[in-house]
Amino acid sequence: MAEFLTTGPGIALIIVAQCLAVVGFVMVSLLFLVYGDRKIWAAVQMRRGPNVVGAWGLLQTVADALKYVVKEIVIPAGADKTVFMLAPMLAFVLALISWAVIPFNDTWVLADLNVAILYVFAIGSLEVYGVIMGGWASNSKYPFLGSLRSAAQMISYEVSIGLIIIGIIISTGSLNFGDIVRAQDGSYGFFSWYWLPHLPMVFLFFISALAETNRPPFDLPEAESELVAGYQVEYSSTPFLLFMAGEYIAIFLMCALITLLFFGGWLSPIPGLPDGALWMVAKMAFFFFLFAMVKAIVPRYRYDQLMRLGWKVFLPLSLAWVVIVAFFAQFGAFGGTYARWAVGG
Repeated sequence: MAEFLTTGPGIALIIVAQCLAVVGFVMVSLLFLVYGDRKIWAAVQMRRGPNVVGAWGLLQTVADALKYVVKEIVIPAGADKTVFMLAPMLAFVLALISWAVIPFNDTWVLADLNVAILYVFAIGSLEVYGVIMGGWASNSKYPFLGSLRSAAQMISYEVSIGLIIIGIIISTGSLNFGDIVRAQDGSYGFFSWYWLPHLPMVFLFFISALAETNRPPFDLPEAESELVAGYQVEYSSTPFLLFMAGEYIAIFLMCALITLLFFGGWLSPIPGLPDGALWMVAKMAFFFFLFAMVKAIVPRYRYDQLMRLGWKVFLPLSLAWVVIVAFFAQFGAFGGTYARWAVGG
């Protein structure tokens, strides 16, 4: 068996198994993310939430998914049927393949690319096409307006996210997620991570991630009171399910990015405790909890406020931070905290 795994078919089998393992983790997590999201909102609003299907309502998400799958797919008469069906599949697949470069532990990564951050940005920049295609192909003004809003919003906050990550890249000297995590491995545990030297950008990144994934209070592309549910209003059944699944997968990906870039990935917060994938998953779950809490307690922005925040506040601040970090790294300020090239590069 060991000899077979070193042959071409054996290596292909290993790659397929690894891909299925990552996809399986993401899809199983998706079930619990939706359940946890609804439970958190219910707790904030002092109600019970899902509690009937399965023990404690754990199978409610499965039941909802089955309900969507068995429903009839309705396509508007004037829609471009090909693009209409491609849009949700594109949104789902692009959100899923971004996980190929996310490490869950040291060497536990599907593709250990030296330019992993560029890969994630390339895929993330394409995700807006699924939204635009869905809005345009629906042949309706409400979805089209929702898709335009989403395109403008996602592009606006991608710029800020990119500049924030440049600061991390300057400190590490690498675009590889594994190197970024290893650069945060210090004798001070939790206080060795990048959240401390890059503290202002933690908040900007988190807020930008909310806007990038169309989460409240920045869910203008899906604002029911204004747009009759936005770009996906004409979708039903499985295509709508793919849009929703792609959105939650992208949210969980943002939780993984925050964990890797600022909070040490799989590293233990307490020196002496073993590192491992459980720390990575626990941190991601914590940040998803914060995403859900924001949706439950923060009122929605107006669209002009959303765009003003992105271009007039976040963009100048993130750009100024790149200059500051570059200055600190060049001159070795704060004991080399901002220049860890020997560790991560």
